[in-house]
Amino acid sequence: MTDIPAETPSVELLERIRRQRRHILELLTVCAVGLVPWTVLLAFTLPHGYTVRQWRTTWVGFDVLLLLAMASTALLGWRRHRAVIVAAVTTAALLACDAWFDVSLALGTPGVWFSAALAVCVELPLSGFLIRKALGMLSLAQWPPRMPLSDGDQEPDGGDGQGGARLRETPVPPGPGPAPAPPPPPVSTGPGSPRIRPRPGPR
Repeated sequence: MTDIPAETPSVELLERIRRQRRHILELLTVCAVGLVPWTVLLAFTLPHGYTVRQWRTTWVGFDVLLLLAMASTALLGWRRHRAVIVAAVTTAALLACDAWFDVSLALGTPGVWFSAALAVCVELPLSGFLIRKALGMLSLAQWPPRMPLSDGDQEPDGGDGQGGARLRETPVPPGPGPAPAPPPPPVSTGPGSPRIRPRPGPR
């Protein structure tokens, strides 16, 4: 059984993906830079202690969210669906948040040791395991072929020792070869037929 070659994405599609990728990276960069002064402001203005309400609702709601993320990861994994990567990363992030809040909110109380043991032995190892598996599945994904970038975009050095940045290269498909020469006319050798010399083909 012969393999069916995958269809090559069009240049317009690759260009649209490149623009979307650039806009997303710009948005994330702006958000990360804007989060720095906000974090500093909270560090100087938030009180050390705070009486909260709906404590039970907050933690039960968070655990329900974590339960849904874990169940989605397991279900998508059993169904071999590619969306399992998103579910696994979401579950890993929620586990890391759960460990952080469990330990930080229990500081100064007798329950901090149980929270720390649960974070070190269960939550953080499971979070790291899910992230490692998600990265492994991403490494097996097929990405679009390289194409020349516009607007002066350059690709970092790929570790080939040449240093500096280099433009992405696109392999040029081989063009069509020369047209074959037409076959010579048939030569009749019967009696009474004129003798026709065959036309010599190109050498």
